[in-house]
Amino acid sequence: MVWYDAGTKQLTTLGGRETAPLAATPQLFQDATGKPLGFFDAVVGGRSVGTPGTPALMAEAWQRWGRLPWRWLFGHAITHADQGFTVSPRLAGSIEYDADRLAIHPTTAGYFLPGGVALKAGDRLRNPEYATSLRTLATLGPVGFYTGAIARDIVRAVQNAPGNPGVLSEIDLAIYNVRARDPVCVAYRAYEVCGMGPPSSGALTVGQILGQLNHFNLGALGADSAAAWRLIGDASRLAFADRGRYMADSDFVPMPTKGLVDPDYLKARAELLRGEAALENVTPGTPEFDHALNWADDVSIELPSTSHISIVDGFGNVLSMTTTIENAFGSRLMVRGFLLNNELTDFSFRTHRDGVPIANRLEPGKRPRSSMSPTIVMLDGVPVLAIGSPGGSRIIGYVASAIIAWADWGMDVQAAVSMGHAVNRFGTFDLEAGSDAEGLAPELEAMGYETKIRDLNSGLHAIAITADGLSGGADPRREGIALGE
Repeated sequence: MVWYDAGTKQLTTLGGRETAPLAATPQLFQDATGKPLGFFDAVVGGRSVGTPGTPALMAEAWQRWGRLPWRWLFGHAITHADQGFTVSPRLAGSIEYDADRLAIHPTTAGYFLPGGVALKAGDRLRNPEYATSLRTLATLGPVGFYTGAIARDIVRAVQNAPGNPGVLSEIDLAIYNVRARDPVCVAYRAYEVCGMGPPSSGALTVGQILGQLNHFNLGALGADSAAAWRLIGDASRLAFADRGRYMADSDFVPMPTKGLVDPDYLKARAELLRGEAALENVTPGTPEFDHALNWADDVSIELPSTSHISIVDGFGNVLSMTTTIENAFGSRLMVRGFLLNNELTDFSFRTHRDGVPIANRLEPGKRPRSSMSPTIVMLDGVPVLAIGSPGGSRIIGYVASAIIAWADWGMDVQAAVSMGHAVNRFGTFDLEAGSDAEGLAPELEAMGYETKIRDLNSGLHAIAITADGLSGGADPRREGIALGE
């Protein structure tokens, strides 16, 4: 959560990232021979469940900045849970796609596959158990979630998951805490682009991309220029190389956080972009450390199943918040009306590479790295844009390119979030099927890139704050809307 307080004119970031159970070991996602498990072998069941953080994060935010009574905040959600909502085509498609995994656990199957049949678009989906859980949270506050009957049921479901039990305990829930972090801000054009620090890799990687591109005139090239997208794509590849080696929970591993976004370092990395062809070799850089430690490159998987909201209220406060349970239906375990996360699979399944430790390896109490990139863009100390997106590790590219479209190409926020996606993390240029980005393929391939036409299901939500008022943009790829009153 990235929050700008209009009264104090201060920017605060709060981390509600999940934690690894105290009983977890670095080999949790390896078999008896030390070989990493397959992704869904690790995900489905209790093994992947981390200590939930979102209820504590929301309570912390309310304690700091809330104006309304705590109980009042739950009314609409309880009504929706009791009365139900209409299943959307996208939700119905997700259920059908994942039906075999949802069927593994009886409670989850009963909710999403009633009578053994997947819910269809237009069905009415009610969740009275969730309404009861929300009433407990509304009455007791976060203690009603992190201790007592709800906590016991969460632990029981995790530890008794058939075939793939986990190690989450009631102690893990009881000791969970939210972390306030220093914002990570990087200069881009006349702006400061600010977001969440480690273990989120979002602000650092978005910042690295933009910090490199600050040395090129993207505005002159234009949004339909393959040359512009070459710069964006290779800046992203360089940033992802640093991300894979250095970024993790800074409470557990020393990180060169300042060095990664140092202007001189980013200027040196930008020099690698001068040319007309794709970079042949992309390796991590050597940012300045205030200590001497080596890390190996990460091996982890992030799939796109996240939510984002951007809000500007009548007092001038600004919120950018991204939340996730990781994979589409988390661990596929359902307790008291809600799904349990599979956040622990955001850790590297390997602990070392060639004898060198991996920064994002699993450790007890550690928070896994994420790509969530809730962002507030500042101009002269005042917010001018709030933005973020779902999308797994592609979140970083979605947010960076939307900021470029708004700042360099003069698009309004709706046009910026609707723009066709071209994302490059590890060498292949993913181009959004059915969008103008498809037309970039021949020129990018001539530059030396492999391209792949595919669906890119972002969920960008942005609000531009101008002298004339607010302007909102909601991603047409999802059900969200821009709404003001």
